[in-house]
Amino acid sequence: MSGHWGILVSDPWLQNQFTQVELRSLKSHFMSMRRESGRLVIADLSSKMSRLKVVGENLSEEERGSYLQDLYQNTDEEVDFELFLKVYLKLQTFASSRTGSSLKNSSAFLKAATTTLLHTISESEKASYVAHINHYLAQDEFLKKYLPIDPSTNELFEIAKDGVLLCKLINVAVPGTIDERAINTKRLLNPWERNENHTLCLNSAKAIGCTVVNIGTQDFIEGRRHLVLGVISQIIKIQLLADLNLKKTPQLLELLDDSKDMEELMNLPPEKILLRWMNFHLRKAGYKKIVTNFSSDVKDAEAYAHLLNVLAPEYTNPSTLAVKNPFERAKLVLEHADKMGCKRYLTARDIVEGSPNLNLAFVAHIFQHRNGLSTQTKQISLLETLPDDTQDSREERAFRLWINSLGNSTYINNVFEDLRNGWVLLETLDKVSPGIVNWKIANKPPIKMPFKKVENCNQVVKLGKQLKFSLVNVAGNDIVQGNKKLILAYLWQLMRYNILQLLKNLRFHSHGKEITDADILEWANSKVSSTGSQSRMDSFKDKSLSDGIFFLELLSSVQPRAVNWGLITKGITDEEKKMNATYIISIARKLGCSIFLLPEDITEVNQKMILTLTASIMFWFLKHPHEERTVGASDSESGSQLETTSNSTLDDSASDSSVDENGNM
Repeated sequence: MSGHWGILVSDPWLQNQFTQVELRSLKSHFMSMRRESGRLVIADLSSKMSRLKVVGENLSEEERGSYLQDLYQNTDEEVDFELFLKVYLKLQTFASSRTGSSLKNSSAFLKAATTTLLHTISESEKASYVAHINHYLAQDEFLKKYLPIDPSTNELFEIAKDGVLLCKLINVAVPGTIDERAINTKRLLNPWERNENHTLCLNSAKAIGCTVVNIGTQDFIEGRRHLVLGVISQIIKIQLLADLNLKKTPQLLELLDDSKDMEELMNLPPEKILLRWMNFHLRKAGYKKIVTNFSSDVKDAEAYAHLLNVLAPEYTNPSTLAVKNPFERAKLVLEHADKMGCKRYLTARDIVEGSPNLNLAFVAHIFQHRNGLSTQTKQISLLETLPDDTQDSREERAFRLWINSLGNSTYINNVFEDLRNGWVLLETLDKVSPGIVNWKIANKPPIKMPFKKVENCNQVVKLGKQLKFSLVNVAGNDIVQGNKKLILAYLWQLMRYNILQLLKNLRFHSHGKEITDADILEWANSKVSSTGSQSRMDSFKDKSLSDGIFFLELLSSVQPRAVNWGLITKGITDEEKKMNATYIISIARKLGCSIFLLPEDITEVNQKMILTLTASIMFWFLKHPHEERTVGASDSESGSQLETTSNSTLDDSASDSSVDENGNM
């Protein structure tokens, strides 16, 4: 069901058990089942619900039938959508009780962090995140009239409903991600303006590495607390871990015993680097245990006591390690941290209860404030010997974010390391071309035997050739060995194939004809030409594109009120070009384009990223009928009033039936 209001059910409790993405998927399945037989009764559900992953793959048809007979005396009762939802929930609970908490394919809808049936939120986490927001956004011109937020109320979720707070928080985490000129910041926003802000927020959150596969704009508008808090948690985590890399903190080289370990350190996810840093200092303190997580391993607060004694010995309190009660020790640890000037992020209770998110935030903040590493590290000169692979790094980033946006089972932190066992590549291939992977011969992680990884990667190469990728003299072992050039080339062809298939599926008049790069180029030029403009793109590497004017005209041609021309520069100087490029990316995301390029990709005319940008705008245009693109235009003050409905953003790939039209580019 499309439209601003999303899918509504009359029972508020039932409504709150699902996100809009889930409701749309279940509604699609329900309508399909009913169309097949003309009439749907309870007795039909035991067989027809086999197509729903969680209840279909964890219960047999006989088990579902027997359970429904026990629940309902009259199995000939006709099923409406609300009864369908109730039956689904009961079967899901039954499946969970039968198999324990680990349901096979339980991530079919939501990842574990935001499981729908667990709607409790941590008040302690909420209070911590509210304190973070109050601190970092206190001086924001628009938000300061709403701050400070009271953590004891649900004020946070009310303020988040217009989308401005989350957009601003993303810019705190990764400055410059969103061009704030693109945010709708009227005091009273109409429904379309709010929807636009949330669409901009969700697409920008994906672009900094958040997992938002299961969340739609309607979930923010309805103030679904567990989902809003989940996104805020991810944004804050990205901000706190931003310095945990060699580029930002070259002193991290001090953690290495051998210069050969440098590449390994560069490829570690930031949480792992933070643990390595913590253990590095704990060894100095003579602490015998190794901390492997931010939960059970720090519950007794002993590791914290030793860590802070090393980092700030001037505030050492002998009582901290002497006390026997972990709660009392935790309180003394926090007193020590306060004297260091560290924001707490957590309470003593959070430490002893092992809250992983808040303990991670606490340690990350300590690292930011006082990392205890030498500023004169001789090894820093090693960094100067590394090759300048800025272009590769940007492409790696774009492909990594794209893969993570697809909702695979594994979140990847580095494509050169995390794709080497072939599993994530097989999952991505299956998302891009459903059914293409032979899962019977695939080896699921953890994979200890090297030849099993080669088997997976051999299938990856075979499927690439089947999709007509250029893979001359390429073998699966090249991927296992982490050949950067080859991996980037493969991922580009996979992303490009996905883009072209999405466009082909939307252009019904193409009669199965393959969409080519030339078709996309021709479409873009014809759209801009139709507005009377003389601008033209000769190719995706046309250097004249660097000023951004062509793309601003293209965006304006597909949605006349998308661009506020009063904010546009002439694009003559490098600074003006960058301003235009940043605005282009934000406006495209605000429309609903899921894109992962950087402003530099436009100003430097990166051929691959220019193609993805053009194609994503084309995809959005073809997916929205003319009347949808003009709804709400008369209400515009900011100049961008299309109705970006909750199911028209391109991150709805979480639904079981939307793999082939997820729109992620």
